[in-house]
Parts: sequence; structure tokens; C-alpha cells
Amino acid sequence: MARVGVITFLHNHNYGSSLQAYALQRVIRKMGHDCVHLDYDPDRREKVLNLIRTRNHPKLILEGLRKKQVLTDQAGARRKRELFSAFYRDHLRLTERCRNQKELRAQSRDREILICGSDQIWNPVWLNPAYFLTFAPKGTVKAAYAASLGIRRRPAEEKVRQIRRWTADFQNISVREEEGADLLKEMTGRQADVMPDPVCLLTAEEWSGLAGPPPAGEPYLLCYFIGENRQYWEKAEALRKETGCRVIVLPVTAESYAEADQRHYSLMDGAGPEAFLGAVQNAALLCTDSFHGLAFATIFGTETRVLRRYREEDPESKNSRIDHFLRRLDARPLPVQREEGLRWLRSCLSETEKE
Repeated sequence: MARVGVITFLHNHNYGSSLQAYALQRVIRKMGHDCVHLDYDPDRREKVLNLIRTRNHPKLILEGLRKKQVLTDQAGARRKRELFSAFYRDHLRLTERCRNQKELRAQSRDREILICGSDQIWNPVWLNPAYFLTFAPKGTVKAAYAASLGIRRRPAEEKVRQIRRWTADFQNISVREEEGADLLKEMTGRQADVMPDPVCLLTAEEWSGLAGPPPAGEPYLLCYFIGENRQYWEKAEALRKETGCRVIVLPVTAESYAEADQRHYSLMDGAGPEAFLGAVQNAALLCTDSFHGLAFATIFGTETRVLRRYREEDPESKNSRIDHFLRRLDARPLPVQREEGLRWLRSCLSETEKE
């Protein structure tokens, strides 16, 4: 049995982030290993130092403040935050809260292997060395499972040098998208394996056991949008007229709240991860721009209309995540991808035990 520590996004109150964290820990524990998530929630000083260190754009802080304002303005968003905390208490093993790399190092001293992943933890737009395990104590085995770079274009050379340096001592690396593997090879010379997102490692039956009850009432069209785009709502209205379904909105942005109110759509406010699963599983149709929205709809067999969040010419476009998911699905059905991911993890962890 290996002692495993995992680091990924935990405190962005995002359904996909929380559920992929749950899936990876559950799978590793089912394999017989001792697994905890390092509860990384950087404080303000850590965020500012990271901004300077990695030369990330200050707009990231402004965007973060704008998202926090949504939580402040909406009672349902505040309830949602509380439900995420409850979900972690009930379903994840966590270390003590870590506000900086020094605390991460202290909490990982008893871990034989550290795994970063999944989600867009390696996206150069918001680069953070902690997600490259730079805090790892000497002698710790380092691995990445399905880490996503999120983009397909080479970033600024300073960030290329940082990524090359931070990945040099990894024993095993897998990424989530082929575009990410190609980009990593170009930047570092390392060939990464391509593995499915952790949510794909669990079956529909396993996710059903976690899902909450479906929204009551007639068949519904579920709208779940991470981005803000007026055309999303025009498409949703066209689908409402086409299908005759009522519309339920899982709100994330200020625009989601405003559009739902203006169009008299039902608002599924203050929903936790379990309710998200139940809503996606039982929707007559999902309309989304979310990678994980699409992933769960595919797992459950829910009909989906995918909207593109970014312009193709945008150098920070993350459309490649969804493009890769759909393309790979054509070549490898989910059960095949699931077995590939499980086999990769077993091999990675068994190598550690041998060492």
C-alpha cells in the first residue's frame, strides 16, 4: 500500500473540479492505497507572490474578485459554497488547510507519492508552481494524472522555461488532451501519456449512487454555462421552443442569474455537487459550454448541445478540451478509456511500491 497525496483545484466552487477530485481519490483508495488530498487554499500573500513569480496577468486577480462578487450578491451562491464544504467533509479525505507551499510541504512529508491532477492545473494562463509539486520533500515520487494545459498554442518563453524546469523530475506524466501532450513535448522534450479525466474512471452506476434526486416536474432543458455570452441564451430559447421543455438554469455567472430572471426560467440556485449530478443525469437535454458538463452527460447518456466558449483565434482558447473529448470518444468508447486510465494508475502506484 502506497501513501498518496493529491493536489488539484478544490476551492473554486466548480462542479467539475470537485467531482474529478472525488473520482481520483475514490479510485486510488479502491486500489488499496492510502490517499488524501492536500487542501491547498492559497492566501492573499501566496497569490501575489505567485503572480510575480510566474508573470501571470493581473486580470486573473480582477476576474477572481468579480466571481467572488457573484457569491456575495446571491444568497443561493453562498449556499452553494457551504454545500461544497459539506461535500468535501462527507466524501473526501483532506489534510489540514494549506495556505502556502511551506504548509504543503509539511502536510506531504508522510506521502510516498504525490500526484497532481486533473483539471486545468497546468494551464499557462494561471500558472502556479504548487500544481507542479515544487514543494515536494526530497525523495518523494512525483506523478501527474491527466493534467490539462487547456490550450494548444505555445505560451510565452518565460513560462515555457518554468514548465520545463518544474516537470524535469517527474517520474510519470499523463495529460488529458492530445494537444497538451504535443505542446508539452514541444516545450520540454518529454512525451506524456494521454489519459481520460478522472470523472471517466467511474461508471454511470457509481455516479448514480452519489447523485441527488432530479428536479421535480415536467421534462426540462438544463442550461449550465461557465462563460458569459448573449448567444447562449438565444440558443437556449430556441431549444425551449423546439422541444417544448421548461428551462432550468444552474447559475454560475451574474449573467446566468439575470437571464434566468428576465426570461422567467427556473433557477436551480444553491445546488451542491450531488444535485448537479442528479440534474444532468435526468435532463431531457443539456445545453452547456462546460467540459465536465459534457463529460457527465456522456457518462449518463444525456442528450447534449455543446456551445463553444471561445473564439478560435483567441490564443487563450480552451475549446481544444471539448474537441479532444469528442474526437477521442469516436475512437475509444468510455469503457475502453476507463480501463486505460485505471491501468495507468495501477502501474504508476505499483512502481512506487516496488521502489
